[in-house]
Amino acid sequence: MDIKLIRQATLIIQYAGKRFLIDPMLAEKGAYPPLGPGIGFPDAIRQDQRNPMVSLPTSIENIISNIDAVIVTHLHPDHWDDVAIEVLPKEIKLFSQNDEDASEIRNAGFKNVEVLQEDTVFEGIQLTKTKGEHGRGEMVKLLGKVCGVVFKHANEKTLYVAGDTVWYEAVNDVIQTHKPEIIVVNGGDNQFLEGGSIVMNKEDIYEVYKAAPNAKIISVHMEAVNHWTLSREELKGFINEKGISSNILVPDDGESYSF
Repeated sequence: MDIKLIRQATLIIQYAGKRFLIDPMLAEKGAYPPLGPGIGFPDAIRQDQRNPMVSLPTSIENIISNIDAVIVTHLHPDHWDDVAIEVLPKEIKLFSQNDEDASEIRNAGFKNVEVLQEDTVFEGIQLTKTKGEHGRGEMVKLLGKVCGVVFKHANEKTLYVAGDTVWYEAVNDVIQTHKPEIIVVNGGDNQFLEGGSIVMNKEDIYEVYKAAPNAKIISVHMEAVNHWTLSREELKGFINEKGISSNILVPDDGESYSF
């Protein structure tokens, strides 16, 4: 498999001969207002900076060419944006987390939308929808449902893309059940001014490592939208202190790994 971070949570995953696009946010730098009360979210830091905060590392044409399927874990604008809706072919195979999201995606013109299940099979690849909690306490209700996905194929290592979730028992359950050898976590410790982490912070990532000490863990969803609080540099320092820098990978935008 090959996993390439585009930006934020947008990934291109080459797996068992198929090319998946995950959570496409494809707008140019600064195209959108900051996440905050102006677009239906609580107050957040960096209200003077527009999103995305960084440019795409490659052209949209390179990102969307030869894609076999798109997986949208949820419909927040940093995972499924107006540009993705505009540029993706309306006939492309697209997986969503539930009927509600599927309906909204179909209303945008997409004709081949399927809801992920725990036993979805696409071109011989098993796709298992997993649970997530987009924060803790009241934030879970406020930010709505999210999912992750486990990829399995006889010719590939097992891959777990956790999505926008903090560490909690369901994430541990996925790891113990599926024993993924590669895990992608959204690790920017994004927060609003109240309510705490809404994706994994560095301690959450350390819990993932402790649950899967032999896995390679890739932290994405970093430094690209205004409410991030954990930088790549800080995370790298933390994992160096813990002595686990060979286990946890912190890619730059545009960087890829093969396993």
